[in-house]
Amino acid sequence: MFVCSCFGITEQQVREHAAAGACTPRQIASASGAGTDCGSCVRRIQGLLGRDGCPRREAAAVRAAAAVTAPAAPPVPTAPVPAPSPAAVAREGRKAAVAAV
Repeated sequence: MFVCSCFGITEQQVREHAAAGACTPRQIASASGAGTDCGSCVRRIQGLLGRDGCPRREAAAVRAAAAVTAPAAPPVPTAPVPAPSPAAVAREGRKAAVAAV
């Protein structure tokens, strides 16, 4: 069925252009001329692109989303854990001995 009467563009031709990467009415117009004269076919082209989708559009969206992800935050520096003092070790030993009784 014809989509653009001005240039004789069919639904099949629009689908072929979409499969080749023309995923918007403007890109279809650039590839075929459809929609550049009277403009009455633009809604029909939008409907075809919306219904049939564009295989490259989905892949491009996935790539774009991956490129936009925020970079990982730098690691937060942590202070070294000091070794326990001999007095602290002795206190813990006494607490353990009292608790065992």
